[in-house]
Amino acid sequence: MPYANPEALVSTQWLADHLAAPDVRVVDASWYMPDSGRHARAEYEREHIPGAVFFDLDEIADSQSRLPHMLPEAAKFASKVKKLGLGNGNRVVVYDHLSGAQAAMRAWWMFRVFGHEDVAVLDGGMTKWLREGRPTEDLPPMPRERHFMPRVNQLLVRHKDQMKTNLTTRREQVVDARSPGRFRGTEKEAWPHNKVGHIPGSVNLPWSELLDPESKTLLPAKALAERFVKAGIDPSGPTVASCGSGVTACVLAFGLYLLGNREAAVYDGSWAEWGLAEDTPAATD
Repeated sequence: MPYANPEALVSTQWLADHLAAPDVRVVDASWYMPDSGRHARAEYEREHIPGAVFFDLDEIADSQSRLPHMLPEAAKFASKVKKLGLGNGNRVVVYDHLSGAQAAMRAWWMFRVFGHEDVAVLDGGMTKWLREGRPTEDLPPMPRERHFMPRVNQLLVRHKDQMKTNLTTRREQVVDARSPGRFRGTEKEAWPHNKVGHIPGSVNLPWSELLDPESKTLLPAKALAERFVKAGIDPSGPTVASCGSGVTACVLAFGLYLLGNREAAVYDGSWAEWGLAEDTPAATD
């Protein structure tokens, strides 16, 4: 069983073979939780895949929102990425330093939200690239501005009011990428909150279950589909992914995209918004 949309995932060998291609742009979208003690930009400046530019999830975001790294306005996204030399006609390949490339998948989703479909994730990310002894550099990027025309695809985004409506209509499946403990409210929640647990009616599929436990690459299509079905999700049905702050939810959306569900959406605010709001219910069973 092959992936339905295999172009969204590229191997380290493919990237090594295409690093010098004039239409390929490499993007480091590394991001860490605030309490991790790691600094993504500093790590990028110390070592990155040759030619890669740094995509800052916290900077290319809505700076007026109290929530972490919410989607920016289209004009801001376009302005930021064109200064990175990313735009129309580019095949964008995104990676990060995390095992599983969850931040890279957030950037992948953002590009698609703003209309750029020619974007792929590096399978295994920087971890696999380094393990294979492939080249890196510490040189600053020399991007030339490139035109980026945003075409917003709202079908890929859900907001709180839409999620509240879905509590009644149940028109969309909701799948939560957090750990089982956070889903049930028995583990510490990462973001400020007034409640713990999950959106009523949602099911739990931790994002890490979509990865091979050894290589941290995406599971083959058959195994990927089995993970969703076991969690109670029809991979081809209308689906919204949620998580803590809208990052690891993109792993689930990416997995569904590989299986052919091109309109799998992400609840941008996720539990950082839902768990803090006073007008949202929570379940722990």
